[in-house]
Amino acid sequence: MRVYDRSVIKVNASTENGKVVLGTEGPLSPVAKPIIKRINRIFQEEKPISADEENIIFSTWVPPIPGEVFSRLISAQISSILKKRVPDQLSIAITTSCPNDCIHCGAAGIVADPVLSLDEINSTVDQAIDLGSYYISFDGGEIMLRNDLEAMVEQVDKDRAIATCFTSGFGLNEKRAKALKDAGLFAAHMSLDSPYEKEHDRVRGREGAFADTVNGTRHILNSGILADLFVVVSPDNIDDLEGFYDFAADMGMQELSIYEIVAVGRWMEHEDEVISSKDVEALGRFQKSKNKKEDGPRVTALPYFMGPEQFGCFAGRRWMHATAGGDILPCAYTPLSFGNIREEGLAAIWSRMGQHEAFKCSAEYCMMRNPEFRRNYIHTIDDGAKLPIRMDRQKW
Repeated sequence: MRVYDRSVIKVNASTENGKVVLGTEGPLSPVAKPIIKRINRIFQEEKPISADEENIIFSTWVPPIPGEVFSRLISAQISSILKKRVPDQLSIAITTSCPNDCIHCGAAGIVADPVLSLDEINSTVDQAIDLGSYYISFDGGEIMLRNDLEAMVEQVDKDRAIATCFTSGFGLNEKRAKALKDAGLFAAHMSLDSPYEKEHDRVRGREGAFADTVNGTRHILNSGILADLFVVVSPDNIDDLEGFYDFAADMGMQELSIYEIVAVGRWMEHEDEVISSKDVEALGRFQKSKNKKEDGPRVTALPYFMGPEQFGCFAGRRWMHATAGGDILPCAYTPLSFGNIREEGLAAIWSRMGQHEAFKCSAEYCMMRNPEFRRNYIHTIDDGAKLPIRMDRQKW
């Protein structure tokens, strides 16, 4: 099937033994060959969520194949070869309110007064899509505390981007899930810190948090929205990977996504309590082993995916994040602001970010794990500066 069609290059997709294979033709085909080869290697090592002769859903992180949104993904990858920066994804915090009190909350301390209005959120999303974003995710705080979430999801141009969200499941009832499905939500990333109820509730600082994830997931699945179990791994729970996988499988979830704990927010003082390079390698092995199975959820280990063997760190290169107060950061875990959407257009801020010495070059792994990067930029937060630090006011 044709998944990308331009005068200089065309990309076709087929399935072989249940695996997705991309092929190219056209004058630009030799230039695009390295990125297509890399994507094909991933497709061959992994299993899609679902695939038939006409449609492929590879992951909750990838637009359906074929489709115009997937074509935009291909455009973004080709642009990266041509050294053109495209923000593949925009994550946007829509509230700072949350019923939980997580011990590792990365958003703790972020100034957002007042929070973005519906019109400001919609404008930011539209501007990101105009810059090339094809993956829009709403997060918080707890997003279900915004009664206008459905209006935000509905406003996302589904011909150019998919809409997803991050939630603890709090307040996610059957009616809410159906409304989000009707608005066009593609996938929900349901957060979980432990496959054991008491431990999850302890980390979240609230009894009943585990039940929220369970009930919210059921409503999401019953509504027809893709459900991804989103796990932030740390030295405390990395040995529970099998338990997380079994939880996702028992719930009937389509995917298990693993991110790494970052020393930011409430975890700022725990720089030594993050995962190691060996842990990242173990996550890669876990992903590959589980994705060889025909049944069960697919696994996406993001530290491995955004590591030296794959695409490298996305922050400020393929990803930007808007705080609930409008500050634009390289990612949701890097508290450095390059401007505020209330003061100037997103294109100007994205361009400024790309000119910074820390983000104009590629990075093999999460920069927040880089001691030199933290020493140069993040440790200044210890001086009592408000979060996020305004990088456009710095000399660099």
